[in-house]
Amino acid sequence: MNIKEIKEMINLMNENDLAELEVEKEDMRIRLKKTSSGLEGFSGPISFQQGSSAAVTPSKAQILSEIEEKSVVKTIEIKSPMVGTFYRAPSPEAPAYAEVGQTIEPGQVICIIEAMKLMNEIKSEIRGKILEILVDNAEPVEFGQPLFLIDPL
Repeated sequence: MNIKEIKEMINLMNENDLAELEVEKEDMRIRLKKTSSGLEGFSGPISFQQGSSAAVTPSKAQILSEIEEKSVVKTIEIKSPMVGTFYRAPSPEAPAYAEVGQTIEPGQVICIIEAMKLMNEIKSEIRGKILEILVDNAEPVEFGQPLFLIDPL
């Protein structure tokens, strides 16, 4: 993909009042997202991922239906700082550190990631409300993998 193609995608988003667009082409994946729905121009993050995924271009109808299902909310992802196993609680009998809908504070433990038999507490760096927990308990996670979606307060 080149800059011209990216600019064309941005124009497509603006012309059709799209808040988010994701396209996979050859070994490149691009995701464009507006931070506010009332902007005339594009002002959102652009992310690229290279990999061996099949070329898929979602249709306009698919994109519009996905956008309608999701409300436009400014969210922050809390990502895994390491490779390991994700745990929501300190033990199977204990309550989870964080639940959907709960407000978290900076410095609050929100999960544990076990790496090489060491239990690493992951603490929140922001204040916000948990919108979604993206990983199941006892599931392996990779570095940089999103764990939580947070609505900052």
